Amino acid sequence: MLKDYIKKLRTYRQKKTVNILDIPEAIFPSEETVGSEQYFDNVIVHRCVSLIASSASHVPWLVYKKQGSKKVFTDNHIAAKLLKKPNPETSGADFFTEAISSLLLYGNSYVFLASYDGSSASGIYNLHPQAVEIVTESNRPTAYKHKSFGGSKLYPIDRISRVSRILHFKNYHPSNHLYGLSSLAAAAKSINLYSKTLDWNKALLKNAVKPSGALVFQDGNGYLTDEQFERLQQQFYDNFSGSSNSGKPLVLEGGLKWQETNNAEKFEKFLELKDSSARDIAIAFNIPPQLLGINGDNTYSNMQEARLALWEENIIPLLDKIADGLSNWLSYWLKEDLLIDFDRDSISALTERRENLWSKITAASFMTLNEKRAFVGLEAIKGGDKIFGDNLEKQAEKDTYEKYSQ
Repeated sequence: MLKDYIKKLRTYRQKKTVNILDIPEAIFPSEETVGSEQYFDNVIVHRCVSLIASSASHVPWLVYKKQGSKKVFTDNHIAAKLLKKPNPETSGADFFTEAISSLLLYGNSYVFLASYDGSSASGIYNLHPQAVEIVTESNRPTAYKHKSFGGSKLYPIDRISRVSRILHFKNYHPSNHLYGLSSLAAAAKSINLYSKTLDWNKALLKNAVKPSGALVFQDGNGYLTDEQFERLQQQFYDNFSGSSNSGKPLVLEGGLKWQETNNAEKFEKFLELKDSSARDIAIAFNIPPQLLGINGDNTYSNMQEARLALWEENIIPLLDKIADGLSNWLSYWLKEDLLIDFDRDSISALTERRENLWSKITAASFMTLNEKRAFVGLEAIKGGDKIFGDNLEKQAEKDTYEKYSQ
């Protein structure tokens, strides 16, 4: 009998417990559910991916042929044409925007080399990471399996060169040697927290930025029947909840009074979580939070320094990684020793640093003209191996030192 009474009391309390103003509780989904859909739902994730991908994709690519210890720039090579116009449907900037975005969102990016009419390379295409599976044998990759509406097709990996028609870019993953780790996985908790903060703010705004409260009996011994409770709850929803009902007077009877929850300080702290979560997401993508307009972050003294840090610590290493992969891949299929690089001089964020370097090289009195030209990537000119004027004395000191130091 006692058990039945306790069960009835528990059921009654559960039925009577209700959030009158419908402000949602912060119930967090599993971090495993965080994926590329956050690119659509989370403005910080969208901005981080777009900032990196759009900035990196507009840097021009350069193609060199290796001839011994030298490299010769070639602008009319098939590799240069592929990087500028990968396929008839996609421009170079759009192609690399998609490739880099896939790498950031999924941790993997797959590029396919198409061949038509017997040619070695007719176009390159991006493959969706979720449509590609790595086939293994004895825990070693042997092929890439691409799934499409027309079925699936295997692209084998050469056992000796380890090259396939599909080029796989991936982030480092400490526990998986086949697939890369997405930045979203590291930022999963912060992404969920940021989203729930926005949901809470939206619910609070719908209720005229007024926190929830409770109806209590003044004498502490009163209670409502089920019918009275349901009627009172429905009246609250219809007449007093929502921004359109803000400010309406509340008429109570039967010894009831409205007691508002006084959590102003907690609400302010909760709102601060929004900036804190956004900062953590930016850090996961290796972006200075200052570039995203996040309040309270002044790591760099100005925006120019923040932009420079973005390029030197994030985008340039990413482009180096892509350039290395493309060099080996295209060299194999085009049967030429190629070097793929990108034009650092076209990066506006590096202009000031580049000008400072050039001014120092120009003022260097111990260097010949050709040494200076080689330092900035220019070819040697006739008569440029001599030092003139005030540099003669320094050159003599240099020659004397080299002679007696041998």
